[in-house]
Amino acid sequence: MLDFKSRVFLAPMAGITDLPMRSIVSSLGCGTMVSEMVAINSIHYKNPKSYKIADVGSENYPVVVQLLGNEPALFAEVVPFVEELGAHSLDINMGCPVKKITGNNMGSALMKDISLAAKIVSAVVKKSRLNVSVKFRKGWDKNSVNAVEFAKMCEDNGAAYITIHGRTRSDFYSGAADWDIIKEVKNSVKIPVVGNGDVDSHIKAKQMIDYTGVDAVMVGRAALGSPWIIPQIHEYLEHGTLPASLKAQEIKDILFRHIESLIDFYGEKMAVPLSRKYVCWYCKNLYDAKRFRERYNKLDKYEDAVNEINCYFNGIEE
Repeated sequence: MLDFKSRVFLAPMAGITDLPMRSIVSSLGCGTMVSEMVAINSIHYKNPKSYKIADVGSENYPVVVQLLGNEPALFAEVVPFVEELGAHSLDINMGCPVKKITGNNMGSALMKDISLAAKIVSAVVKKSRLNVSVKFRKGWDKNSVNAVEFAKMCEDNGAAYITIHGRTRSDFYSGAADWDIIKEVKNSVKIPVVGNGDVDSHIKAKQMIDYTGVDAVMVGRAALGSPWIIPQIHEYLEHGTLPASLKAQEIKDILFRHIESLIDFYGEKMAVPLSRKYVCWYCKNLYDAKRFRERYNKLDKYEDAVNEINCYFNGIEE
């Protein structure tokens, strides 16, 4: 069984699933939080930014810290430092498709070197006192679909659970996720499996679980601008509660809380520019959103941001 209160995971997304995002999702209800990926070489060299990403000890909910790298010995070296920073458990990134990651033989590139991947999983499991998981994809491309073999390797080397994204590296995030391969992976191992890919509603989450048999689901892009989707899916899976649509004023209140959390974490100078992408996501389905985004993206001061948000949302008829 998974050692979490929720079967709904917030997917790790670089530059997005930081403490402010995790705290907002958690404040809205139940979900399982995963950090942004943390490069092990940055931890090794005591990079302040990476330490800040990995420092989850102050959060009052469990956080899975995701590690990125390709050197088994270095993984083993940094594990104790990451554990001291408050991780609930550790996840190894073997699924990131971004070129600058795969070009350095990390992320989903490790699916092409299952021997090295096995050494990494083994090294982390042997060194860590926490549960260790691995997140990977269907394969590198359509000609090298090896998710089942990869899943068995993870299990054989001590992974407590695995997360499978139903797309290859060459797919990136295009096309439909292959739930058949997720089902094959689930049927090939005894450890819990988290399914990732195209879960964008409570209905899709239930469909994935019913079709593939996975133990949990992971939600990524659907949570952008809709952080409440994680607890809504949780409530539906656990209690059958149908999600209610949020009113514009409720969205505004959550957006303000998110921006305030960004300020607390990054400082106002960085937070307002960072908030632009979130503002775009939060208002993506609201009235006259394009004009509002164009105005907001020119702002740098918090006071101006507050006024613009109030002006926009107060003009929306419920």
